[in-house]
Amino acid sequence: MTTLKYLGGYSPETLQKVQTLIEEDRLAEVLRARYPSVHAIRTDNALYQYAQQLKADFMGKTQPLSRVSYDSKIKVIQHALGQHHYISRIHGGKLKTVNEIKIASVFRKAPEAFLKMIVVHELAHFKEKEHNKAFYQLCCHMEPNYHQYEFDLRLYLTYLDLKGDLYV
Repeated sequence: MTTLKYLGGYSPETLQKVQTLIEEDRLAEVLRARYPSVHAIRTDNALYQYAQQLKADFMGKTQPLSRVSYDSKIKVIQHALGQHHYISRIHGGKLKTVNEIKIASVFRKAPEAFLKMIVVHELAHFKEKEHNKAFYQLCCHMEPNYHQYEFDLRLYLTYLDLKGDLYV
């Protein structure tokens, strides 16, 4: 029996279905059928533009993004897919605000749906700090398939742990 560390909190029935996929060596087949290719957003600049567009489409006049980048120091194993930072400092006589998003570099080569889910999640934190009902409603407003993508992302991470890169 494989440890399904990314799927804690899911029902025993769901975990058993995932376990069966793993035992039958069909997890890659299922993931590739749903997500046949990876995105082309490889650079920090492209990632910034991507996040900026999502923010413009769904979050209107919230604080501007200062920086969006991939970060190789973020460890998915510690349940961090991305990070958001909102810092206000007094600089001289002015208030300076920094809104920054960092995405784990493992997602530099992943399906676009997973990247979108993570960016949406981090953008939502600029309005809602806690993982509450309003937070998830905002995530689903920005990406209606948010919960499916999150689950599939967890399957993807499980596959990466078991077998390595899915998209060679």
